[in-house]
Amino acid sequence: MTSSSALFPSRKAVLWFIVSTVWLSCTLAVGAVASNTSEKLARVKDIASIEGIRDNQLVGYGIVVGLQGTGDSQQTTFPTQTLASTLLRMGVSVPAGAIRVQNLAAVFVAATLPPFARSGTKLDITVSSAGDARSLEGGLLLMTPLYGADGKIYAQAQGPLVVGGYAISINGNIKQMNHPNTARVPFGAIVERAVPLDIEGKSQFSLLLNDADFRSAEAVADAINSSLKRSAAHPLDSRRVILSVSPGEEVPAFLAEVESIEVPIYPRAKVIVNERTGTVVIGGRVVLQPVSILHGGLAVNVVSEFQVSQPGPFSDGKTKVVQQTNVDAFDKPVNRIELKQGATVDDLVRSLQTIGASARDVISILQAMKSAGALEAEIEVL
Repeated sequence: MTSSSALFPSRKAVLWFIVSTVWLSCTLAVGAVASNTSEKLARVKDIASIEGIRDNQLVGYGIVVGLQGTGDSQQTTFPTQTLASTLLRMGVSVPAGAIRVQNLAAVFVAATLPPFARSGTKLDITVSSAGDARSLEGGLLLMTPLYGADGKIYAQAQGPLVVGGYAISINGNIKQMNHPNTARVPFGAIVERAVPLDIEGKSQFSLLLNDADFRSAEAVADAINSSLKRSAAHPLDSRRVILSVSPGEEVPAFLAEVESIEVPIYPRAKVIVNERTGTVVIGGRVVLQPVSILHGGLAVNVVSEFQVSQPGPFSDGKTKVVQQTNVDAFDKPVNRIELKQGATVDDLVRSLQTIGASARDVISILQAMKSAGALEAEIEVL
């Protein structure tokens, strides 16, 4: 007869089995969460666009009237010529040389014509001074035709200006806030001609990725096919994905469904450097290799002082100004930074802050690290 201890496991064995099972479940769950969080998702409409469905730029030249003496000066001749031409079209013949006004300004008008805009659609416009006007505050833009790249008129602009700043000049003292020479006119333009764009009946569209990448193009096509449950997309190159519309399927509904699909993205590792402002932006995917950085500097100061050489009394000498130049050179001590295996961007930033590196120093160090092969990322200089 067997003992009960052989048939039934002990309490320690049961407890160990339960703990092991819970630990394994938690490990698998954490691993699944980590794998999911490591993959970034974005909607198709945020990373790509449909070829042919695009904006169009419009520009025009006109005049702004109603300014309170802050318009173009008499040295700027083309505003008066424009005013003379405008008056001539209205039946008033005035020589351009006889016009003496400071309440008008010549401006350029810019607008963006969105896709599928039809006749009567209203657009926002931006008005900027083309002469030496001090401010456009209180001005009224007269009717201005807006031209496309083909030279045709697509919209007409007119309306009161909204200026987000001011400029006051009294007795040579100027007080200015923001940029009073640029203004906006909300819904200030009306579309007169539509850009022909018809998507009805088309069986294929090209999806253009914002950033060219073969892996992203393949991932976008796989996600679209998986969501639509049919082979509706296939990558053509690193930027284009061809979309096929089924016979009888509504094109707007098809494109809307495609644009709402979330797809994995694989952004490039980049370091953005702005030399003018000293701004450095380092992406989170940047990989650092073990490297030792020695950073120092040589500072040279040149100081010029002007002293007066005064001759002695009862002498024939003359008083002269003599320039004294002093040159000082300081060799700064070398600062050392060591990045070991597995170092992150945060470690690099903290180390650079520790040694007191300026933005210019950081730019030089990053470029040197890239040349040494310790920075696995693309450096883009703005």
